[in-house]
Amino acid sequence: MKLVLASNNAKKLAELRAILAPLGWTLVPQGELGVPEAEEPHCTFIENALAKARHAAAHTGLPALADDSGICIDALGGAPGVQSARYAGEPKSDARNNDKLLAALADRSDRHGHYYCVLVFVRAADDPQPIIAEGEWHGEVLPAPRGTGGFGYDPLFLIPELGLSVAEIAADEKNRRSHRGQALARLVERLRPPPAR
Repeated sequence: MKLVLASNNAKKLAELRAILAPLGWTLVPQGELGVPEAEEPHCTFIENALAKARHAAAHTGLPALADDSGICIDALGGAPGVQSARYAGEPKSDARNNDKLLAALADRSDRHGHYYCVLVFVRAADDPQPIIAEGEWHGEVLPAPRGTGGFGYDPLFLIPELGLSVAEIAADEKNRRSHRGQALARLVERLRPPPAR
């Protein structure tokens, strides 16, 4: 199945392609098809993901897959949340976002939070029954970055049961355990045809 990914994030594309490839899905980033980025004006992940999926499907006539994801920190009332990619403003910068998060938590003892991902699949732009799947990955924010893998907040986010930051986890293990991996596994389960009677 050919799907348009409602994103131009190369690292996100690589993660999703690695997970979807064994299922025979071809994921094409919207930029390759001339689709401009969608607005993300909403205050919830699910509304933004749905807007992006419908936008990509409308421009291409293809089924579309969109995700909206971020990090939600308990002591910050769920921030950065939907603003995760632009937490420190424009232009987007992982380094500046990480610095701002560390500054916001400088005097906090509770550093717990979670990565959250919602995936939305639409068969067409006006699909009345989009398929929605979610995933969460719980951990805590380190006082300083560790590791060189991943992207975004990965160097700061410790998975306690592993004793590793997400940036220290091998890519295939991250894909299996992550919020995005969980959401994708649930999405794939929902996309499978029902067994013959």
